[in-house]
Amino acid sequence: MHDRLTQADIDKMQEEIDHRKLVVRKQALEDVKEARAQGDLSENFEYYAAKQFKNQNESRIRYLENMIKTAIIVEDDSKPAEAGLNKRVTVYFEDDDEIEEYKIVTAVRGNSLKGLITPESPLGKALMGHSAGDRVFVNINKDIGYYVEIRDVQASDEEEALRKF
Repeated sequence: MHDRLTQADIDKMQEEIDHRKLVVRKQALEDVKEARAQGDLSENFEYYAAKQFKNQNESRIRYLENMIKTAIIVEDDSKPAEAGLNKRVTVYFEDDDEIEEYKIVTAVRGNSLKGLITPESPLGKALMGHSAGDRVFVNINKDIGYYVEIRDVQASDEEEALRKF
């Protein structure tokens, strides 16, 4: 499994685990107790719903703990003006005559519909290590690809906060 995660990703996952263990788990157990106290369990929908929620919470905790345990911690080794992990990159698509902004993130946070791309994606792979003004080829497969121009590279908000600290 070995997901490539930043320390910030791991910290956020640990926060979620702690919240689920200390807050959500307690409430889920209380909900199961209350539903069980209502009587006949064979026709008690609330009991089954409470048990299902409790089990989903426990499953999410196990999933996050496993991700942290098997993670490979990665750091951004790009220069300040280069596209890299946790940087915002403004890209001009020549074929479409459009400009879009993306943030390069780890796979666990990737969501192309929200402009969050991974270094493993074709666009992310092409952008990594390049600077504003560079024209790069995005290779989709051995026969298909397209050119984009990097218009701007900016540090993300969290990266700027770390630099000021």
